[in-house]
Amino acid sequence: MAKKNLKAFMRESAKTETTVTAPGPDTILGEDGKPEMLEIKVLSSSTIQHINDMYTSRTMATDKKGVPYIQGGEVAFKTTVDTKKATGHILAEALVYPDLKDPELMKFFGCHDISEMASKVFPRTDEFAHVNRAVMAALGIGREPDNGQSEKDINEAKN
Repeated sequence: MAKKNLKAFMRESAKTETTVTAPGPDTILGEDGKPEMLEIKVLSSSTIQHINDMYTSRTMATDKKGVPYIQGGEVAFKTTVDTKKATGHILAEALVYPDLKDPELMKFFGCHDISEMASKVFPRTDEFAHVNRAVMAALGIGREPDNGQSEKDINEAKN
C-alpha cells in the first residue's frame, strides 16, 4: 500500500495563533460612538487544555466517615473542575484587546488574578455573556454572539 502524502497537514497556520476581531458589548462604546471591537487570539486546543488542567483537581473519593470508596479493587477518585476560573483564564489569555493581563488595568480593578479580570472589566451579566460568547465562538467552542436575531429568524432567512 502506497504511503499517503501528508503535505496538506503541514500548514504553518497550524503552528501559530491568529487574531480575529469581534464587536464588543454595545454598552462599551469607542470615541466613534460604536461598540469597541474585541481582538481575540485564537488559542490552540493544547493551550485551552492546559488552562483547563490548571483548574482541575483529583482527590480520593470518600464517604462521610472518610473511608475511601473502592471500585474494581482500586481506590475511586473524584475529579473537580473550577470552570468559572478556567473560563476566566481562557478569556484573559484569548483577549488581546482589551488586554486583561495589563498591569495598569489589573491595578485599576484591584485584581491580582487574571482569571477574575473578565468579570471585573465586564461586570454586567449581559456584557460578560456577550464577551464570553464572542471569545468561545472565535476559539471554536461556542456559538456566535447574539446580534439581536433569534435562531428562528436565522433559520427563516435560510429558507
